[in-house]
Amino acid sequence: MIDPRRLRVLRALADHGTVTAAAQALYLSPSAVSQQLAALEAEVGHALLERRGRAVRLTATGVVLAEHATRVAEQLERAEADLAAVSTGVAGEVVIAAFATSIIEVVAPALAGLRLGAPQVRVRVKDAEGHTSLRLVLDGEADVAVAVEQRFTLGSGGDRLLREPLYVEPFDAVLPPGHPLADDAAVDLAALAPGAWITPWPGNPVHDMVLRGCEDAGFRPRVECLSDDFRAVCALVAAGVGVALVPRSALHSIDTSGAEVRPLTGRPPTRRVFTAVRRGSETHPLVTLALGELRTRAAHLSHP
Repeated sequence: MIDPRRLRVLRALADHGTVTAAAQALYLSPSAVSQQLAALEAEVGHALLERRGRAVRLTATGVVLAEHATRVAEQLERAEADLAAVSTGVAGEVVIAAFATSIIEVVAPALAGLRLGAPQVRVRVKDAEGHTSLRLVLDGEADVAVAVEQRFTLGSGGDRLLREPLYVEPFDAVLPPGHPLADDAAVDLAALAPGAWITPWPGNPVHDMVLRGCEDAGFRPRVECLSDDFRAVCALVAAGVGVALVPRSALHSIDTSGAEVRPLTGRPPTRRVFTAVRRGSETHPLVTLALGELRTRAAHLSHP
């Protein structure tokens, strides 16, 4: 009989690529991970790893077993969801990993709603930018992720997530005082090509979206300042350093009195936000409750 706990270790190695990274994700020592993998090889009677110096990779047999480990994990998630559904009342803990703006606009209001409607549910929140929230869900450190569509890959891990759109919002132009286009009701993105730009750091989904939007408008922005904090971005714009594109919801909680905010003409770049949970956990009462509240609170943010 194959020990499912050892399958989890194999799955973590497939996800993270090294024994050390898998050990960190599982809160085990590297030696404990190695021992579990060696025991699993003994159980199945096949070599699962190819060792090349300090590096390891899955053999063909290891890849096949890792795929089975994914299905076993999904079925265990469903079992937990079914057991939770059988119990009376809704109580327990759910962990949401989300990026800062979504915490302000969606997650925090959802928590307020849950505290009123389901006071026995404890919700923990982890601030996670980029695709970090997805990795937290895959590693079992969060139950629900709120993330932004971007060009990256989680490898085989992405197949283990169930995604649902949450909201879509446009980017607005943030202009310094006295900018030639500041008096216009709406701004053509291509007209902003000549000046300096302020964007988030590369790796931040918004950075990729801004560059892609500018490329679609026929130019590559000259980026002079970088910050992942939209308050800092708007402050730099107000200081006359350059222009920026900022997701509309991020502007709701920022004092932009020193800058000019204008919508973009045509089809502006958009930020598409989604929720993600581990496949099999979507019917868990606590996950269902959290997702429902998030959708309710996000409804006012969606734009066509």
